[in-house]
Amino acid sequence: MPWRSTLLVTVVVLVGSGFAGRNQPDRVDLDVLGRALLVLAAAPLLLRHRHPVPVVLGVSAVTLVYLAAGYPYGPVFVPVAVACFAAVVHGHRRAAWWAVGLLWAGHLLLAHWLYRYLPPPGDGAAPWGQEIPAAAFAAAVLAASELARVRREQWAVARAERAAAERRRADEERLRIARELHDVLAHSLSVINVQAGVGLALLDSDPGQARTALTAIKAASKEALGEVRQVLDTLRAPGDAPRAPAPGLDRLPELVDQAAAAGLAVRTDLRGRRRRLPPGTELAAFRIVQEALTNVVRHSGSRTATVVVDYGSDALGLRIDDEGPATGGDAGGSGNGLAGMRERAAALGGTIEAGTRPDGGFGVRAHLPLRPEEPT
Repeated sequence: MPWRSTLLVTVVVLVGSGFAGRNQPDRVDLDVLGRALLVLAAAPLLLRHRHPVPVVLGVSAVTLVYLAAGYPYGPVFVPVAVACFAAVVHGHRRAAWWAVGLLWAGHLLLAHWLYRYLPPPGDGAAPWGQEIPAAAFAAAVLAASELARVRREQWAVARAERAAAERRRADEERLRIARELHDVLAHSLSVINVQAGVGLALLDSDPGQARTALTAIKAASKEALGEVRQVLDTLRAPGDAPRAPAPGLDRLPELVDQAAAAGLAVRTDLRGRRRRLPPGTELAAFRIVQEALTNVVRHSGSRTATVVVDYGSDALGLRIDDEGPATGGDAGGSGNGLAGMRERAAALGGTIEAGTRPDGGFGVRAHLPLRPEEPT
């Protein structure tokens, strides 16, 4: 409840009207009734935000009664301006216009036609020239109120847009973290699953090979923990720099070694002149190759795969192929993994094509546009 501003308006009206009355000897002296009317005009402002229409109409009516009683002009119009401002800002423009218009029309009747029947005795008609500043004051109050309403609406739209942008950024960050965790865990757990099966199968017959499988599980789990920790570091306070660089194509040999530990022989073919790529492109390319190889390990009966990295002049091309056949389930991994690859490519303005090849294998094609970068 805006009691401070209402109290301030009340004090200004009472004190200012008292001073104004000293310079208007032709008006009725400000007595107890006049002061009561001033307080009654300002008091409804307490409710101007909750009930703006009754307040602006009531304040205008009390002000008109004050003028009809012949009391001096002065800051009596301040409560009207405040009530009108509140009504317009809260969307009740017509009520504010009607209140100000009726007050001005009532003042015309009082000052030019009904003055003979109203105090003070012997009062004459008011000069028409004084109506010009009165009309200008009413127009200024309405204009200022309309300007405040427009600015308030603009601020509300801006706040809503900022809130929507914050929600979009939060959603995008949540999806990015979910995608990173999926890619890291799906790849590492696939390797661990394969090696655990090998270790169990050879535990009694070939302890040496079982030990190798356990060593691969340890390395894969350590790598996964490190990458998960790096992803979760982004949930720290905003503005903190990541503690480790994001993975890129320079770690392609690690993917080859991890796939080899899972029993998949990977041949790599690097084409074009290798150069430094934007970090986002490096990360997307690494994750796409990682997910594609994970799908080969999980869904393909092939024990070989080919990874082609083509550094074009304006785009990076990736091709990952296996000879198949599918071993059940979805050979292409068309669930979250393939959706994540498409999202990564789309975020960079690129495309992903994935599907069964004519020879029964499965292929993934990625096209990632590049911005010009300096050569390494």
